Amino acid sequence: MSVVVRRTNTFAVRPLSDDDERLLLDLLDASASLWNELNYERRQQFFDGESVWDTADYRKQYVDVTGSGTAQQVIRKNKSAWNSFFAALDDWHNGDRDERPSPPGYWGNEDDGRELRTFIRNDLYTLETGDRSRIEIPVGSALKDEYDHTGRLRLEVAGDPKWDGEQGRLEIQYDEIDDTFRAFQPVTVPDSQQDSPLASEEAALDVGANNLIACTTTTGQQYLYEGRDLFDRFRETTDEIARLQSKLREGRYSSNRIRQLYQKRTRRRDHAQEALARDLMEQLYADGVKTVYVGDLTDVLSAHWCAEVNAKTHQFWAFRAFIDRLSYTAEEYGISIEVQSEANTTRTCPVCGEQEGTDRDGDVFRCPCGHEAHADLCASRTFLEQQACELEVGSMARPVRLKWDDHNWSETPHSPERESPNEERTNQSTGNGNVASVGTA
Repeated sequence: MSVVVRRTNTFAVRPLSDDDERLLLDLLDASASLWNELNYERRQQFFDGESVWDTADYRKQYVDVTGSGTAQQVIRKNKSAWNSFFAALDDWHNGDRDERPSPPGYWGNEDDGRELRTFIRNDLYTLETGDRSRIEIPVGSALKDEYDHTGRLRLEVAGDPKWDGEQGRLEIQYDEIDDTFRAFQPVTVPDSQQDSPLASEEAALDVGANNLIACTTTTGQQYLYEGRDLFDRFRETTDEIARLQSKLREGRYSSNRIRQLYQKRTRRRDHAQEALARDLMEQLYADGVKTVYVGDLTDVLSAHWCAEVNAKTHQFWAFRAFIDRLSYTAEEYGISIEVQSEANTTRTCPVCGEQEGTDRDGDVFRCPCGHEAHADLCASRTFLEQQACELEVGSMARPVRLKWDDHNWSETPHSPERESPNEERTNQSTGNGNVASVGTA
């Protein structure tokens, strides 16, 4: 019996003319307006203690711009967001969630900029792949008349989608930071078409702010996503917001410029986190990982509060929101996320198990047994060994270090000053698991 799984194609799309770009932006803006108006009514009803499901027929209001099918997809997406909110609210009431969830939010506003996206029903768009890949989506009659258009907007696809299968609802987003339109196409893929090795491996993540993610897999692969530059930019924007707030007239609490900076700060962070989640899951999928363990930071977030920790974990890192983002992305690759306690992993030596005599100095972990290595990678390795009870963690390969360049996570050159020659590594060039020293090329 054939097994099917859900995967998501992610690719950039490009309008073929300036008029087509303006048309697409108008379509995305109308979708955001629809979401905001419907969401405003539902939020008001929720706070007034009324049912959120009895609303105006917004499909009729926007059908001429977005088309009937697209308007209905935005409405269904909003309904799904509210259903998820009520499920999380039940968890909070039952004591299964620490923080009370917030109702679905808005997609920005007209003055400060909207988050532009739309959803196209699976039977309303066509995707052609090959030497010149194209995708076609419908537009409403009002946009068709305004732009003297055929009513089917054709967009160029950058690259070939990875997965081939039964297509689901298409999402198109505009990334203001990259000035790029991106499409997300979920597909149902038969197991016979999978190109990954049989998924049986496990991985563990140490989540932080200086280094956003330190990951170790049972195959011995290690990945380190560095975050200092990202946090420094986040803090610079935060300081500028504080400076502008100090100059406001008495009784005022914000301004257009302050709201723009908040929005820019959030979008920059979310863009980097979204790209990190996708890059990491692609790496782990290729490694044959089926389960990822993430440390539960609930106690850390509540017990170790200070201004900088608060800025990193709550504002910049937004830990719980990131775990949600990671889970959604992992699901696309058929990988499960499990949040587990990571108690004592930061002070436990992964080689000898010592806890009391170990020391951390910045990024360096040292143990009396002689083991010395990157502290966050050590913690992720220890965490993995605690969780992967039935699997043996292999010899450690040379860590892959990645840095954000505002667009992609790119591998950085090896950094010997952060590692120790005492740490055993697998020489990947030998292909036979022979242990090589750090200096081996």
